[in-house]
Amino acid sequence: MIYNENALILAPLSGYTDIPYRHSARRHGCRYAFTEMIDAGALVFANKRTARMTERAPDEQWLGAQILGSEPTTLEKAVKILNQCNFDVIDFNLGCPAPKVLRKGEGAKLAENISKASRCIETIAKISVHPVSAKIRIIDENDPAPTIMLAKKIAEAGAEAITVHARIKENFYSGTVQHHIIKEIKNALQIQIIANGGVKDLQSYCEIRTKTLCDKIMVARGAMGNPWIFSQISEDRNTPPSPTEIADEIQAHIEEMASCYGIEKGLVLARKIILDYLKGKGFPRQLKTRVIKISNIQELNLFTREIRELSHLSPCGRRSPPAPPCPAPAKKTPAGSDLVGVDNIVPEQP
Repeated sequence: MIYNENALILAPLSGYTDIPYRHSARRHGCRYAFTEMIDAGALVFANKRTARMTERAPDEQWLGAQILGSEPTTLEKAVKILNQCNFDVIDFNLGCPAPKVLRKGEGAKLAENISKASRCIETIAKISVHPVSAKIRIIDENDPAPTIMLAKKIAEAGAEAITVHARIKENFYSGTVQHHIIKEIKNALQIQIIANGGVKDLQSYCEIRTKTLCDKIMVARGAMGNPWIFSQISEDRNTPPSPTEIADEIQAHIEEMASCYGIEKGLVLARKIILDYLKGKGFPRQLKTRVIKISNIQELNLFTREIRELSHLSPCGRRSPPAPPCPAPAKKTPAGSDLVGVDNIVPEQP
């Protein structure tokens, strides 16, 4: 089994889930996490940025790598490279809806060609020294049959677990999450099924667990600027972080980015990360506009100090309504489970 009961998983997010991002999530209880989505061709042709995505910090207890591609020969070469890395699972992306990915016949587009998608999984599973999983999207919002067929075929080809994003590719990351499709897939297959889509807080987490009957949940965009989602779910609470907690997390996260990439590049890459931390929490617009001007650690220190001084905003954001009760785990074994009490979260991003 790839995941323990009640596993809460941080999805692979392009441009986000590097080591500093994963460390931020892990500080708040995340165990299962993925690298950014790795393009098989870029890895094979030794793209330096892509090669860096395969790095794993010494303190990371569990890490998966997600790979994207559509040509079995290229995937074979890429997996041989990944075999030399320390990963706990290799996940194949069949759900990315990004136009640039679809134009190459990859991601969610490849999933429409079930026979080719199956050949790709079979190639990966045959070569990989690591367990293999896949991430897909639902194909039809009303009829579960096409998605069940896809899931069955890739399971037969060697996928030991499948994460299902419950929106069609045309809806990207918005619109209604079709929980019933995931439930039908879970009922139809014997392998691990991970539910994904729309998890942004304790309430939506409990909703997806209740409606899909999945105890393994992946969180993607809901973790952007919100690493506290892991502790909120594991501790069964809705309390949002205070300005001081937000400032401390920004400081730790961005200082590590500056250390990893160099101060100049690190602080440029950090702009979208900082804005995610500030989004929807009541911070004044003038504070957000200053993010682009942070060019050194001293300016970062001044910025986070100003956030701490906004104590009148504490706790930040609106309180969520009470979450519906989550379904009880199949059995309570604290030593083997990833959460004690309630249950767990992760995407793709494309």
